[in-house]
Amino acid sequence: MNLPFLRSLLSDRFLHLLIVIGAILCFFVPFQPRAWPAAIDWHTIITLSGLMLLTKGVEQSGYFDVLGRKMARRFVTERQLALFMVLAAALLSTFLTNDVALFIVVPLTLTLKKWCAIPVNRLIIFEALAVNAGSLLTPIGNPQNILLWGRSGLSFLDFSWQMAPLALAMMLTLLALCWFCFPANTLHYQSGDRTPGWKPKLVWSCLAFYLVFLLSLEFHQELWGLAILAAGFLLLERRVVINVDWTLLLVFMAMFIDVHLMTQLPVLHHALNGVAGLSDGGLWLTAIGLSQVISNVPSTILLINYVPPSILLAWAVNVGGFGLLPGSLANLIALRMANDKRIWWRFHLYSLPMLLWAALVGYGLLIVVR
Repeated sequence: MNLPFLRSLLSDRFLHLLIVIGAILCFFVPFQPRAWPAAIDWHTIITLSGLMLLTKGVEQSGYFDVLGRKMARRFVTERQLALFMVLAAALLSTFLTNDVALFIVVPLTLTLKKWCAIPVNRLIIFEALAVNAGSLLTPIGNPQNILLWGRSGLSFLDFSWQMAPLALAMMLTLLALCWFCFPANTLHYQSGDRTPGWKPKLVWSCLAFYLVFLLSLEFHQELWGLAILAAGFLLLERRVVINVDWTLLLVFMAMFIDVHLMTQLPVLHHALNGVAGLSDGGLWLTAIGLSQVISNVPSTILLINYVPPSILLAWAVNVGGFGLLPGSLANLIALRMANDKRIWWRFHLYSLPMLLWAALVGYGLLIVVR
C-alpha cells in the first residue's frame, strides 16, 4: 500500500475543494459521468506523469545536491542567486515550456536551502512568475501559445516578434521586483566541505529515459513512453515511483472535469455569444478574467471559437496567467512542489499586484504597437 499517496490524498485540501466545486456544478448542468473522462486532457496528464517521474529520479539520485552545492558557491549574495534562478526559469520556459522549466528549477531551488540560507518560498514564487513571463515570448513556451500560433498562420519569428514587447515589459518588471525583494545579504553556507554523495547510474538512466520519453511524445506514443519510464524506474529505483506526488494528477483531472462542467452552464454560453461584439477593452478584461477562473489554456480554447487569434487575445490570456492560482497550471505545479502550506497565500501577495500591473501596462503597450 502506497502510504505517502494515501496521506497526501487525505491532506490535499485543494483537491477536496475541487471535488466539492464539481459536486455543486452537477446540480446546474446535466449529470453525465460517462462524459467526464473525455473532458480530461490525457496527453497533458501522461506528459506530466513522465516529467514527474524523471524529476523525482534525478532528485533521488542526489545530483541536485551536487549541482546545488556548486551553484551556491558561485554566488556571493542572496540577490545574485535569486536573479540567476529567475532568469534561468524564464529562459528555460521560452523553449522548454513553462511546466518543464519548473520541473528543473524548483527541485534545484529546494536543494539549495541545504547549502545556504535563502528564502525558498519567495524564490519559488518568483520562479512561477518568471515562467509565466518568459514562456509568453515564443509559440512553444506554453500550451495557449501553441494553440494560438497554429490558428494564426504566423511564422515562429513573427509570432515571437508580436509577443516581444509584452515579454520584455514583464521580465523587466519581474527583475526589478526581484532586485528589491531579495536583499544583497551575503550568503552563509550551512555545510562543510563534504562532497554530497550521488548515484551516477540513476542520473544517466534518467537522461536516457528523458530522450526516450521525448521521442515517444514526438511520435504521439506518449503512453508507451510512460510505460517504459515506469518499468525502468521500478527495476532500477522503486522509491522514485513511490515518492512521486501522484495526487497532483488527480488535482489536474478534477480541474479538467470542473472546467468541463462550467462550460455547460447556460449563463456562460450566453455570455460567450456576445464576446465577438465586445470592444478591445472588453475582450481584454474578459480574457483575463476568464483565465482567473478556469485557467488561461481552457480560456483560450473557449474564446478562440468566438474571436480571431489576434495579438490582443494572445496577450490577454498570457497576462491572465498571473493573479489567482488557477490563472495558470504552472502556478499550481510550482506551489505543489514547494510542499509548504504557507506558500499558497504568500503567492498571491506577489501575483495579484503583478496581474494588475501586467493588465495596465499590457493594454497600454497594445495601443502603441497596434
